[in-house]
Amino acid sequence: MKSILTLAVWLLLPLATFAQILKPVTWTYKPVKSSAKVGEVVELRFTANVQTGYHIYSSDVNSKIDGPLPTVIKLTPNKSFELVGKVKPVSKVETKYEEVFEGDTYVMHGAAQFSQRIKILSDKPVIEGNVDYQVCTDKDGQCIPGNEDFSITGLVVSAPATTTAVASTPTTASTVTKPTSETAVAAITPAPALTATEEAKPEETTVKEAVKIPDLSVEGSKNTPQESLGGFLLAAFLSGLVALLTPCVFPIIPATVSFFTNQQGGMWKAFLYGAFIIGIYVLIGTVVSRFNGPAFANFVSTHWLPNVLFFATFFIFGLSFLGLFEIVLPNSLINQADAKSEKGGITGIFFMAFTLVLVSFSCTGPIVGSLLVASAGGEVVKPILGMAAFSSAFAIPFTLFAAFPQWLKNLPRSGGWLNSVKVVLGFLELALAFKFLSVADQVYHWHLLDREVFLSLWIVIFALIGFYFLGKLRLPHDSEVKFISVQKLLLAIATFSFVVYMIPGLWGAPLKALSGYLPPETSQDFNLHGQASGSGQQQAALTGNPTIKHADLFHLPHGLQGFFDYKQALAYSKQVNKPVFIDFTGHGCVNCREMEARVWSDPAVMSRLQNDFVMLALYVDDKTELPETEWYTSTYDQKVKKTIGAQNADLQITKYNNNAQPHYCLVNGDGKLLVAPKNYDRDIANFVAFLDSGKAKF
Repeated sequence: MKSILTLAVWLLLPLATFAQILKPVTWTYKPVKSSAKVGEVVELRFTANVQTGYHIYSSDVNSKIDGPLPTVIKLTPNKSFELVGKVKPVSKVETKYEEVFEGDTYVMHGAAQFSQRIKILSDKPVIEGNVDYQVCTDKDGQCIPGNEDFSITGLVVSAPATTTAVASTPTTASTVTKPTSETAVAAITPAPALTATEEAKPEETTVKEAVKIPDLSVEGSKNTPQESLGGFLLAAFLSGLVALLTPCVFPIIPATVSFFTNQQGGMWKAFLYGAFIIGIYVLIGTVVSRFNGPAFANFVSTHWLPNVLFFATFFIFGLSFLGLFEIVLPNSLINQADAKSEKGGITGIFFMAFTLVLVSFSCTGPIVGSLLVASAGGEVVKPILGMAAFSSAFAIPFTLFAAFPQWLKNLPRSGGWLNSVKVVLGFLELALAFKFLSVADQVYHWHLLDREVFLSLWIVIFALIGFYFLGKLRLPHDSEVKFISVQKLLLAIATFSFVVYMIPGLWGAPLKALSGYLPPETSQDFNLHGQASGSGQQQAALTGNPTIKHADLFHLPHGLQGFFDYKQALAYSKQVNKPVFIDFTGHGCVNCREMEARVWSDPAVMSRLQNDFVMLALYVDDKTELPETEWYTSTYDQKVKKTIGAQNADLQITKYNNNAQPHYCLVNGDGKLLVAPKNYDRDIANFVAFLDSGKAKF
């Protein structure tokens, strides 16, 4: 259940060219047909013309990883149309393994096309919206976020349709793009035009071919990379096998054997039993897929409400698995299903399967929920196939024991070992519960689970698992342990090794292997690593002990002291007569964290940052909204900048002509560049030379 949900991040990576606003993608927006009638369904086509050497990310996401920003297209709701389905990628989607995310991402090159169907409700439809995306280079991973508004025109709407209309007039496109800089690449692949033959097809055929509506055929969905889907199905299948070992499920096997021993009709009833089990779970996946929207994955990954609900769910199930109480469905419901299962025949077989699902719910509920969340993102096929894979593994043993009841003699007896599995799962449920709460805590700056608090909880939980393996901890339903097996001893060794690995993190150790699970190091109050880096010297250098604006929201790494507001840093620079080191960074910038961990931490770099510069960190992706008196309209894109991140990103573009992170600028007290800025560069000698040249010029 690794990385069930993950927080959406901006991966803003290296090597942007100095004095250049990169614009490697332009968008066009148009209806597939130029005319329609009120009440008719029309397809809208969104094309990202991506420069050669760059790629954009699909609207689909791999929920197993904390990955890059997907393309999100939102239409502004109004009474002139209604959405039909969700945004789908139309052109080819490729799988790209990215080490920084430790998993597959879904990328698109060239003319990356997306489709959204709408139903026309007025003869004057107003079709406007916004597209949010991220474009990256194929060569070195530099990424640039993008966001622009659009308005689609060129659709002529007539009276309500009485029969199915077929569009045959040439398509007209309304192209809405932002002004590009002089250095933007001009040669961009245009969006492919629709031929007269394509336009003359009936609407149903055109939409199906354009959107590539996924089905359950052997070929599968062309929009979902097969490698990723295969990995998800394998995880779902293995989850089904794990569910068999839970104490709610394992004891039902003898009841299954007893039921089918008295049945007449041969092998086919056993396989029908397995089919009913699979069908019930697939029905659950189908219902979930119908309610998933295109922004569902982003919502459950970042919003506080779903993360707090998942925390509560996993926490309650964890306590139940540990034996505090039992979670069971109403006895009346189970008894009714069980009574109907005794009737025999097909009806009895169905209700026997239904009874199995109901009784096993208290143990399979968290696993099933995890699979459904992992398949979120507006997909239709993935939740269904995931439940089919899970239930197949879950149903196979019951089907086989129903077909061959004599196998029961060789089955291990249920007992203490099953409760041990349940208890360990309970501890793991508690650990995962705090991960969900941590996501909401970071996004909304609650400071409930800072890094040392989170680590303390995990250290205690996994230490208790280790003691449980050694038999030093007994819970309500455990049998007395006179000795431990070699297998449990090995599990205890592995668990305590993990605990020992985490302990130095309480004093600031990076714990890189857990970076995807832990809160950031800057959220940690007690950090010996930061103190050892000389934060005391830098604190003394802040003449006059100024009140740092936004210090309650941001922190510099390694105990460095500095500023998070541009004007305040420049004013302080004039006061102490030192140049300013501007770090354009982001909460989700992985390469920013790598530069801080590998380059900034070097003694030669650290001493210069501490003593020779005024430090200024500007987060371009922070969502904290400023007071309305501080809002302004950008001269670059004419949008109102309301948040800290939006204003910092606008400053980087308008003042320093760059929009990629990390981006380091050395400036004087007037904000004027002293030397050419530097981006992602792990060569320490180069970075030292950069700092020295800026100081010398100042």
